[in-house]
Amino acid sequence: MPVSGAVRERIRAFLDEGDEIRYVFPATIPMSVQSSVLVVVSREATTVLSTGFWSTKMPKSVVARLPRNTVLGPVSTQTTPYFTLDGIDYEIDDEYVAVVNAADAEIASPQDLPQDPLPDL
Repeated sequence: MPVSGAVRERIRAFLDEGDEIRYVFPATIPMSVQSSVLVVVSREATTVLSTGFWSTKMPKSVVARLPRNTVLGPVSTQTTPYFTLDGIDYEIDDEYVAVVNAADAEIASPQDLPQDPLPDL
């Protein structure tokens, strides 16, 4: 299920002014006290936000901020899908595998992305 507009607005408070959210998806860090997180891929950075123990919709703090050229994948789909970022495993729902792959495609092979049909907007 996509992250709502209200959650995206809360996320903006943790980004630099003028930064643009490209992708955002929930993930869990297995066996962690702060297991629920939101992974935010913006124009300038990849940011992991803690949402606390009981919520997946209220970002509370920045867990990690990495350069935008950081690749998230590959996603292992042998069991529960997960990827490793900065030495930490993040589990995601099946529906977000494509999101991780799309975020990585912007870095690894931008020439393969479709051209913006309305570049002047």
